[in-house]
Amino acid sequence: MGSVGLAFRVFFKTLFSADVSHRVRSVLEDEPLPKITAGEESKQAASDPKMQKPVPQTPPKRSDAITLLAALQREARLVDLVQQPLAQFTDEQIGAAARGVLGDSAAVLARFFALKPVVSENEGDQVQVPAGYDPGRYKLSGNVSVDPPYRGKLAHAGWEVTSVSLPTWTGNKSSANIIAPAEVEI
Repeated sequence: MGSVGLAFRVFFKTLFSADVSHRVRSVLEDEPLPKITAGEESKQAASDPKMQKPVPQTPPKRSDAITLLAALQREARLVDLVQQPLAQFTDEQIGAAARGVLGDSAAVLARFFALKPVVSENEGDQVQVPAGYDPGRYKLSGNVSVDPPYRGKLAHAGWEVTSVSLPTWTGNKSSANIIAPAEVEI
């Protein structure tokens, strides 16, 4: 609003409101303005956009799974390898490419997760599965008809995460689902 518009607005408000007239006179005579109470402040803030407090914006959210997948792509090119049509390559070429990707992927997993085997025995060793076992810790196969505890040959030691240390994503909402940006060579 320009100065002329403001002057007209002040003129008419002063003309029709004794309270506004008193406040304008105080300002024109360089008197200190009265303290605004909380009720008046909120009413004034609601009517004056300059006095409204900015609404804090919540940071954009991103799935931790996408953050992990983006790290595996950025540091190991895992998505590139998996999405690549493999028919045009020999097994030797695929194996050579996979060797680097697997090593780099292992480094990412080691950095983000403290991994350890679920059981300490070696594959092929005899192990005992206790009665009342957690099916999330043990997957039984073969002849499982007998009563627990079970005894059998360890086919795979399993993996357990002991701590998670994923990086915090700080990108824009529009790129929350981007695993790898498009690369353009200029």
